[in-house]
Amino acid sequence: MKKVLLPTDFSENSWNAILYALKLYAEEECTFYLLNSVKLKASRASNLSNKLMRVVHEQGKEELLALKNLAEITSKNAKHTFEIILSSEDLEQSIDTAIVKDNIDLVVMGTKGATGAKEFFFGSNTVKIIEQVKLCPVLVVPDDYNFAAPQKIAFPTDFNRPYNLLELKPLIDLAEIKDSKIKIFHINQKEKLSDKQERNFETLKDFIKKYEHDFYWEPKEEKKEVEINNFIKDLGIDILAMVNYKHSFIESITKEPVIKKIGFQPIIPFYVIPEQ
Repeated sequence: MKKVLLPTDFSENSWNAILYALKLYAEEECTFYLLNSVKLKASRASNLSNKLMRVVHEQGKEELLALKNLAEITSKNAKHTFEIILSSEDLEQSIDTAIVKDNIDLVVMGTKGATGAKEFFFGSNTVKIIEQVKLCPVLVVPDDYNFAAPQKIAFPTDFNRPYNLLELKPLIDLAEIKDSKIKIFHINQKEKLSDKQERNFETLKDFIKKYEHDFYWEPKEEKKEVEINNFIKDLGIDILAMVNYKHSFIESITKEPVIKKIGFQPIIPFYVIPEQ
């Protein structure tokens, strides 16, 4: 049984991410954990009295129970169960705590952060969570994204890192949900792979040989983010999946000044796999 954590601030954006998760796992046995951090709200005020804190806490609980009821009505699967988590920790810490305590398999969340600016694919809260969560994948759902069963999952790679099953299992698990095809995308930096890249390439092929997949090799003509976005559009990709290595492409695009410059705004869900 899958355990999926759904952080929410009760916005339309977070509800859209919840709907995506319900539809993605529409035929699976799942427990969904609806998480709200009341500390995030309380941080906007100073010197809150204990009485006011109790009011904030009760309001959060009422909203979570109402959201749980709505999710139960929306779900068509009798094997879907819902739990609520009201945390007094900040959002990032509350997510980490829930992952450990409830053995969470996946975090699904929306993209908007404190700014809500249209030019940002990642909001500030989303960036922090992508950077911090190391124990399970995070699936980021763009604002207003309409669910489509993922037929094609893109997996960009430079073959510079050795692969292991712990890192590839989340990708394989995701592909198995809807029998998705894995589209492995490599941007050629040089005319041919180095010996190390060749070994990693062969290892990757061996790990995914039982699953429907293709390899795509593209010459480096533009910036990586442009090449990846073009690949998404040209092949009709439904989910972009990447491993979040230290000093990786993900690390660069989650830096707000870089986002402003490069405009990395995929219109599809982004599946971030933690480095193992």
